[in-house]
Amino acid sequence: MSATVLSSASTLSAKRVRGTSVPCYVFDTHEELARCVAQTVAALIRQRNSFGQKAVLAFPSGSTPQGVYRELIRLHREEGLDFSNVILFGVEEFYGLRPDQLQTLRRQIQRRFLDHVNVPPENVFFPDGTVPPEQVEEHCRWYEEQIQRAGGIDLLLLGIGRDGRIGFNEPYSPPNGRTQLVTLDPGTRADLANQFFGKENVPTQAITMGLGTMLEARKIMLLALGEHKAQVVRRAAEEPMSEKVPASLLRQHPDASFLLDQAAAAALSAVATPWKLGPVEWTDALVKRAVLWLCQQTGKALLKLDEDDFRCHGLHQLLRARGPAAHLAQQVFQWMMDTITYHPAGTQPRRVLIFSPHPDDDVISMGGTFIRLVQDGHEVHVAYMTSGNIAVFDHDVQRLVDLVAEFNRRFGIDQEKSVEFEQRVLDHLARKRPGEPDHPDVQKIKELIRWSEAKAAAAVCGCPEQQLHFLDMPFYKTGEVDKKPIGPEDVQIVKELMESIRPHQVYIAGDLSDPHGTHRLCAQAIIAALEQMEQEGQQVPEALLYRGAWQEWPLHQIEIAVPLSPQELEQKKAAIFRHESQKDTAPFPGTDTREFWQRAEDRNRHTAECYNRIGLPEFYAMEAFVRWRGQPL
Repeated sequence: MSATVLSSASTLSAKRVRGTSVPCYVFDTHEELARCVAQTVAALIRQRNSFGQKAVLAFPSGSTPQGVYRELIRLHREEGLDFSNVILFGVEEFYGLRPDQLQTLRRQIQRRFLDHVNVPPENVFFPDGTVPPEQVEEHCRWYEEQIQRAGGIDLLLLGIGRDGRIGFNEPYSPPNGRTQLVTLDPGTRADLANQFFGKENVPTQAITMGLGTMLEARKIMLLALGEHKAQVVRRAAEEPMSEKVPASLLRQHPDASFLLDQAAAAALSAVATPWKLGPVEWTDALVKRAVLWLCQQTGKALLKLDEDDFRCHGLHQLLRARGPAAHLAQQVFQWMMDTITYHPAGTQPRRVLIFSPHPDDDVISMGGTFIRLVQDGHEVHVAYMTSGNIAVFDHDVQRLVDLVAEFNRRFGIDQEKSVEFEQRVLDHLARKRPGEPDHPDVQKIKELIRWSEAKAAAAVCGCPEQQLHFLDMPFYKTGEVDKKPIGPEDVQIVKELMESIRPHQVYIAGDLSDPHGTHRLCAQAIIAALEQMEQEGQQVPEALLYRGAWQEWPLHQIEIAVPLSPQELEQKKAAIFRHESQKDTAPFPGTDTREFWQRAEDRNRHTAECYNRIGLPEFYAMEAFVRWRGQPL
């Protein structure tokens, strides 16, 4: 990457990526990206306010812009940013939802942003998803007229879908399209399933600004966060423009840019293979990445690489800087051998704390290592950071209520209260509409289901109940998929636990493609607690990051790889099976339709295969980790 600074009113800087067909800027953290975008929006508003003019904005739905909304709210409250001359348009809206449903995009933006600033209600426009079918075309024309009457859109913020959609303009949407009713692709509905507590509850249609409408905006900023956006960002920014990837059409706009976090930028050529774009500084990390990439390109093991392999794949400068080929191959071979660790916490008894964002992440993502740590004689604690109650089906609640009621009837235990509670819960379930959050009584039952499953799974790993800690962190307790930002009380809960256990080693979920963002929020709380402890002069434990529920660490990033035997992998799967509410069909599977035990087995076996392919010892399965050294997540 070059060190070009993002041109905006922001005082923040970002690295501009080389070799893309649209300006791409990479930020170290979500917070920096959000502040930069918010300051750009604020500069526009202040400029227009100074001339007594309106600032016309268009905002998307989804979780990506939430940090921007929070920063704009802060600027309004603390710095007096005045939104009274703002006109706001929504990019899209689901068709067929009731206005009071939580998932309506207008309600999302209203709750996350508009309720906290002074945009006049008469200046807010959203597509109406309740108009009768025969009036939809007329309504879409009216919406376009409102945009024109406002003088056009000054600044349009966009997210990007996994298939390259912007708004609800999915692949092969007309490039000159206007606001229109569209039918949602099954893949889009699968991506949205977490918002609606199941794909079956996602609307099949939506009203969206068309690509032609979007391209008429004077400035466009596309925001992308997370590893799961990396491939589509690469396609949109580097591959030839195509209607198959609607976001790629933004490249024809004179003032469009992509703003990315490091994870979303990871597949861009300047990040993944920077040596292809010109001279680079050959650090050890880049040498490791390039040589392992060469193994993949040639299909050869490390110690079989020769000079011609480097030259034929554009690695002449690496040979000149750090060669010869045999030396490079042997060096990387040794680095990879050094990652193989049978005893990740050592052989002397230590205290270990595994942070599990949901009640099953410990066994799904690092169950084999969990078992090994116990077998090695360490005092292993597990902190279940959230209840995970939103990920339980209603039918599991009904089954448990029936079981308890029948148990009470058979043993004559508090019949009157039992019947009353059973009826109350069943009434709540009967009245619940698709996509609505649960009543608190139902939430408590779902929490108990996850609690009992976590205990059972930990027992399979050999961890005693007194070393399990159910934190029930406040940020999670909304009853909805949307969570609150991490607050001081969340950080304090984590900090107090670490101070009481005084672990020598902690494990943190670094799997940041979790579809409802809980992993990232939990990681933020843990890292904030570790930083506070360091500032206070306390001993900070070694911190390892694990993945596995949604993806695995790339080979070049792995620092610790724990080999698993067939028996250990079977024991890990047995622990995963204890999470019965998540078996068969989990409420939030993401785009991977395999069961969690299948994902875990396949990924652990795949990691071992990757080691074998580069010429290292052949293991049955492996779990991988990287060390946290203060880097942003």
